[in-house]
Amino acid sequence: MIRKASLNDVDSIMDIIKSTVEEMKTYNNTQWDESYPQAKDFIKDIESEELYVEAEGKEIKGFICINYIEPKEYDDLNWVSNSKAMVIHRMAVNPKFRQQGIATKLIKLAEQLALDNNVVYLKTDTYSINTKMNSLFKKCGFNLVGEMSLLGKEKPFFCYDKLLK
Repeated sequence: MIRKASLNDVDSIMDIIKSTVEEMKTYNNTQWDESYPQAKDFIKDIESEELYVEAEGKEIKGFICINYIEPKEYDDLNWVSNSKAMVIHRMAVNPKFRQQGIATKLIKLAEQLALDNNVVYLKTDTYSINTKMNSLFKKCGFNLVGEMSLLGKEKPFFCYDKLLK
């Protein structure tokens, strides 16, 4: 069941972050590390009511942050629309629950939240070497718009958008 995250979820979310960072290191993906994201980022998302979790009982299977905040680096890209967009940030699936469609379910939540708020446009980005997220966005119908530099990382971030029907 997907629900808004609560402060009680932060420890579980940080456990998912820890295992995700460890996994990312195995294929030299430095998108996330010990300095980002931190618990304070998720606390802010929760206080803003922008963080959602897929949970079963007390177990967090995955999470996604959805809001209207666009990094300033988005300004230089040739987006398909100038419409107001909802933006997907900080998303991960607990390694114990991978390959169960949870990530796709979280993306569908973002689409539904956008439509529920009369927004027909989604934007997001991920590190160019994050093959799993790049594949997920393409599978879910997002289009590659371009790339940007972010967080002082050595490789670019790929930016995606999707017009909703």
